[in-house]
Amino acid sequence: MRFRALGILAVLACFCAVPSLTSAQTRAEVEAQYQDWLNSVIWPRAQAARVQRATFDRAFAGARLNWDLPDLVPPGQPAPTERRQSQAEFGSPGKYFNRGSVDGATTVGRQMAGRHAATLAAVERSTSVPGRIILAIWGRESGYGRVAIPHNVFEVLGTKGFMSTRADYFTEELIAALQIAEAGHAPEGAMKSSWAGALGQPQFMPSNFLKYAADGDGDGRADIWRSEADTIASIGTYLARHGWDSARDWGFEVTVPAGVSCALEGPDQGRPISEWEAMGIARIGGKAFPAHERRATGFLLMPAGRYGPAFVVTPNFYVLKDYNMSDLYALFVGHVGDRIQYGMGDFQGDWGQVGGLLRSDVAAMQRALIAQGHDVGGADGLAGFKTRRSIGRWQEAQGRAATCFPQRDMRSELR
Repeated sequence: MRFRALGILAVLACFCAVPSLTSAQTRAEVEAQYQDWLNSVIWPRAQAARVQRATFDRAFAGARLNWDLPDLVPPGQPAPTERRQSQAEFGSPGKYFNRGSVDGATTVGRQMAGRHAATLAAVERSTSVPGRIILAIWGRESGYGRVAIPHNVFEVLGTKGFMSTRADYFTEELIAALQIAEAGHAPEGAMKSSWAGALGQPQFMPSNFLKYAADGDGDGRADIWRSEADTIASIGTYLARHGWDSARDWGFEVTVPAGVSCALEGPDQGRPISEWEAMGIARIGGKAFPAHERRATGFLLMPAGRYGPAFVVTPNFYVLKDYNMSDLYALFVGHVGDRIQYGMGDFQGDWGQVGGLLRSDVAAMQRALIAQGHDVGGADGLAGFKTRRSIGRWQEAQGRAATCFPQRDMRSELR
């Protein structure tokens, strides 16, 4: 079965061409600046990190800039102020849970659960991270190793370190990638990455490989490119070191009464699950919350505001967000993991037809809310929980029913 992996490996589809160069600056001139930067900035840093010159030269043999990568800012050019994004996180939340992605990750995940039962059990014993969660991440990131990884990591990180909106971050990752090559961790020719520089089947950024890659098959290596056991162990190690609590689930789908404000969402507004129950929030299907969960803290999550399913999540949900800082990603992983192990069906709440705004439209709303004193988490054009609840609070202040999600008809009022 083939299905689309939509994790960090997915290529960003966008109408965000590299800003036009000035007449005094050609691409050839920028390429020359890049070569100077590699030798005058990156080589000294790599040498300080104990990378040998031969390793450096092999990494950048025939090195050129990749002008097709997103979010590039050539030297001397202003950063773009408006771009259209089509990643699921920036569009309608429901698209993230399309039939093919959910069913494919579930079906193949069940096959992998049987094939790697012994490894999954061993990793769960050593890390306390459930195998179903590890499988769901593996499926999301690389289709269980079936999705081709297209890019040369040194070309990607070199380009983005030299001219991107997060140049310092990608420069650090470039040095880490050189350290991986110097240590000989990767098989010959395997230093392929996503458009963002993520490596191998678990799609680790190079710095995360150096911290969390683990040997799951006992051969003394952490081969996240070819070894499924090492991939499983590495994902489990990552989540364990980020605080996975084996006593807690990741979350529960719930119904939220109209009288409970969607602006109560967020990891900084937690309360015992029993208190959410007392407010009328109930688990879907009439199921009771487990007794130990009722006594523990839960957090309201409404990723599409009033236009989609609602959840009470645990701190483990935010451990999943440490892997990928998207509410939808973490929700997908928890949901698919449950489907793999427990045979659970779709969410019972419907995803509404919302989203599809320009990222710059959302950013304009965020700036307007900031001007009114709201904490939206930054004007980045992404409808995270701080933005969603700020919209809800603004709506409530206007005497409206809070929906907690950006919509087209808000653009004229929130400018």
